[in-house]
Amino acid sequence: MGLTAKIRTRDGWAVSHAVVTVTDMTGAQVLRAEADAEGAVRDPNPMAPGPYTVIVTAVGYAPAAATAIVTASGRAEVGTVTLARQGGTELPPPGPWTVDPAHSTVGAVAQHLGISSVRGRFTDFTASVEIAPDDIAKSRVEAVIRAASIDTGNGMRDEHLRSADFLDVARYPEITYRSTALTPAGSDRWTVHGELTLHGVVRPVDLDLAYLGTGADPWGGTRAAFRATTELHREDFAMNYNQVVQAGIAAIGTTLRVELDIQAVQGDALPQGA
Repeated sequence: MGLTAKIRTRDGWAVSHAVVTVTDMTGAQVLRAEADAEGAVRDPNPMAPGPYTVIVTAVGYAPAAATAIVTASGRAEVGTVTLARQGGTELPPPGPWTVDPAHSTVGAVAQHLGISSVRGRFTDFTASVEIAPDDIAKSRVEAVIRAASIDTGNGMRDEHLRSADFLDVARYPEITYRSTALTPAGSDRWTVHGELTLHGVVRPVDLDLAYLGTGADPWGGTRAAFRATTELHREDFAMNYNQVVQAGIAAIGTTLRVELDIQAVQGDALPQGA
């Protein structure tokens, strides 16, 4: 075995798309190798003894350089090379993630009588996230919400919201969202561009997304947390019902503030017992 190295983020995650380039003291390239899915580089060819410069690069990370001394055995054990994400914020490991509905909230807030707010949430939904390994902007998210699961804490109001005056769940049982692109808005914030299908109408909707962190869970998995917000206008989705009370004040505001608190589990399915 010639060169061996492990490429990790500051949080200890493997950087599977890293590239290791080795040059001799004249600056000539003598080796180029790509990391595997575990962030490991293993080149079987022995190297000539002497000092070398090892440069590690990966899209989205600041390059790192180290000096390696190859012994008479022809081996160069670089060890672990830590890459810092450009912008300073570590991101979840790439690959599929599954949103955990039991630890997530899909909520909306509407103004009532012009002076207070009514909060509701959807209790039945599924969603998945695919974090791209080479460019976070290529990541994707999809969600399906069962419209009839609306819950505002008042049964009569919920039945009205399920009726043809609002969600019309008999004709449009599902609300869907599919992302089309991501735009950076800070070191740990993005604008998610996507299409929302609501009440039979498809419209572009942007989400303001913040990444809150990643950590282990009690079931042996890894979880990431996100928070996203946006505003919707009911008339954009052909929900024009309203009741005007005194002084021309609408009983229900036409703007909905959507608030998403999301916890996702690494992998394409939820773990048993979670």
